[in-house]
Amino acid sequence: MATVETITESLPTLTLRSTDADKPAAVKEEYRYAHLLPVFPKEEHYPPLTPFEHVDPAARALSHSNPRAFLDGASLVDLTPRLGTEVRGINLVDLDNDGRDQLALEVARRGVMVFRDQQPFLDSSLDFFRAWSAHFGRPHIHPTSGHPDGVPELHLVYRDEHTTFNYELNDRVQPTVWHSDVSYELQPPGLTTFFLLAQPRTGGDTLFTSQVSTLRRLSPHFWDFLKTLTAVHSGFEQADFSRSGRRGGVVRREPVENVHPVVRKHPVTGDEALYVNRQFTRRIVGLKLEESNAILNFLYDHIDKSGENQVRVKWEPNTVVIWDNRVTAHSAILDFEDTRERRHGARITPQAERPIPANPDLKL
Repeated sequence: MATVETITESLPTLTLRSTDADKPAAVKEEYRYAHLLPVFPKEEHYPPLTPFEHVDPAARALSHSNPRAFLDGASLVDLTPRLGTEVRGINLVDLDNDGRDQLALEVARRGVMVFRDQQPFLDSSLDFFRAWSAHFGRPHIHPTSGHPDGVPELHLVYRDEHTTFNYELNDRVQPTVWHSDVSYELQPPGLTTFFLLAQPRTGGDTLFTSQVSTLRRLSPHFWDFLKTLTAVHSGFEQADFSRSGRRGGVVRREPVENVHPVVRKHPVTGDEALYVNRQFTRRIVGLKLEESNAILNFLYDHIDKSGENQVRVKWEPNTVVIWDNRVTAHSAILDFEDTRERRHGARITPQAERPIPANPDLKL
């Protein structure tokens, strides 16, 4: 699937209603964020995405006299040495353009940042969410997921005791599936913002891993070899899943696949990062199937097991998590299915540049 998170669970196939803009039948009661419930308009279709020139806001922050000024007065706790910082004491909605640029640079450096006590952000207008997205790149409209009525730029995940969207149903023993959002796009996302409008009392956390650190754990010779490789990332399976009648049953833009470097370079920090994921990477270009599978399965296994490169984010109410999709991967944790509690998430996913090969001689 292609959600902000991948969650695997054993739930009945959802039944869509054709009334009330296809909002889940179980959530018609009074709900603070009812205006952000998912809809799946069947008539909504978009042309293929076209290339664009991305100007990374983090690059602008490099020229600021104090690129971390937006954190003045905040309380900071690094969650691990390699990845993740928790922030209290600032209000994201108050950041001006310089502050947003500085935020992008800090997220690029730390991979993921967790902002607590952000009720004003969650209660912001839909126009604010659009403007927030546009500051960091071209707003992405997801090809299959639900979105608030009239706001396709806001990607939603939703589950309650009667309805589930974006929670894939399959028979995997291990439901943790690492991915980088919509990596099949020619220009995948950069800085991404995600928040839960409703969450279980406990559980439903999100795991993040540093793809910079997972790469650095490999031997120099293997690292150099990986830099000579490209891989296909595909959105076709996600579209087929939706067309099967699940996930809202909508495909609003025809699926694509694109070739990206196996090791990419961040345009601002210069960090090299592994860029493959179980969810969307299909094969390594130029290798026989068995060779490709051997390398990809080794890398997936390495990502899965590298606990020293990972951080687990617990969702307190009014939390906003911002990460850089270019240098991280993530997965939701499905451990709350028996409670049947509501989990309602929203993702703002601006696109960035086409992945830059760490090897300057690599041809895409």
